[in-house]
Amino acid sequence: MNYVRDLAIELLSIPSPGGDTEKAVARLEREFANLGIPTVKTAKGALIATLEGTESGRARCTAAHIDTLGAVVRRIEDNGRLRVLPIGGFNWNSLEAENCIIHTRDGKEYNGSFMPDKASRHAHPVEGSDKRDNDLVAIRLDEVVHSKEDVLNLGIGVGDIVSFDPRTVLTPSGYLKSRHLDDKACVAVALGACKYFIDHGIKPARTTHIYISNYEEIGHGTSRLPEGTKEFIALDIGIVAEGTNSSEEAVTICARDSRTPYDRNFVKELASLAKKNDISHRIDTYFGYGSDASMAVQQGEDVRFACIGMGVDSTHHYERTHLRGIEANLELLVAWMES
Repeated sequence: MNYVRDLAIELLSIPSPGGDTEKAVARLEREFANLGIPTVKTAKGALIATLEGTESGRARCTAAHIDTLGAVVRRIEDNGRLRVLPIGGFNWNSLEAENCIIHTRDGKEYNGSFMPDKASRHAHPVEGSDKRDNDLVAIRLDEVVHSKEDVLNLGIGVGDIVSFDPRTVLTPSGYLKSRHLDDKACVAVALGACKYFIDHGIKPARTTHIYISNYEEIGHGTSRLPEGTKEFIALDIGIVAEGTNSSEEAVTICARDSRTPYDRNFVKELASLAKKNDISHRIDTYFGYGSDASMAVQQGEDVRFACIGMGVDSTHHYERTHLRGIEANLELLVAWMES
């Protein structure tokens, strides 16, 4: 768990909005190499690692996504502020007053803050309640700029990627608070499972591919699963909110998402594994949620499919989970790989 915790915190510090994940993928490529696990990269830039199992047939795959929410510059205003479009699904008010970094195409980085146009209470006492949409919010650059030309002279242009400060905090009580726990906490869990098998000198029951996808938030993470895959588990967060059954201190087994019910027998098998190993778990259903697993079967993959992940509060906002939930996720993933 110390390894998973530390790796999660490190990954959270590496900006990786959808479409700009190369640095984070490269870090994971090095980590798999340190563990002695071979990897290949897909044409889209995803990373697939393979752990040989005691049985080579009926391969398994588990996926976690390294891409996060973010934004892209769509227009530079005459006053030097940047209008942006979202990468992934979220509400602009969830990012109000957040610090951010603009990543230019030539490798420069500039700091800024994401602000509503009428942020000053003293100047706009009534309008402060205006809705937040693409035309009423903008990035205030932390550079001396007063015009569009000033911004262009910095090398910032339309199409540049924006990442938002994760504000990662680990509390003494064991809560991990951060943007982008979805899905970097699960990526760390996937690596933690690999490290468990390597450190103990054992193999999973079947050859298992670990697919680090890089376009999940946009909806096309795992384009094609490795050949021979018969079972597929997406590692993605459980949703802790009013009306859900998930918990920050447990792993969620998803029974249905916005696209499809999951393989019922697979769900029952995972729940049975959790009970057998005394793993804190919940079964839940979601209506505003999808995973790499449900997208894979929509794309035509003929696999048994499931989705598990630690419960996370305030998803696609300032997220929070507990180390006990992360540990439960790790334990269930290992139990499945051993079974």
